[in-house]
Amino acid sequence: MLMLAVFGKLAVFAFRAAWGITKIIVCFVFAPLFLIILLISGLVYIAFPILIIVGIVGLVSSRA
Repeated sequence: MLMLAVFGKLAVFAFRAAWGITKIIVCFVFAPLFLIILLISGLVYIAFPILIIVGIVGLVSSRA
């Protein structure tokens, strides 16, 4: 019974760590890469509003 509790806590910790690492990778790797690909392919009219929205959300969430 105790073994299940310990391994259960370890599994929850592993899931939280993996989720945190995934969020960091998406924010710092995939999002800028996606915007750069949009810019190179000539879709500035899509990339620019996305960049503005993300900037406003970042400013609002950092002050909260």
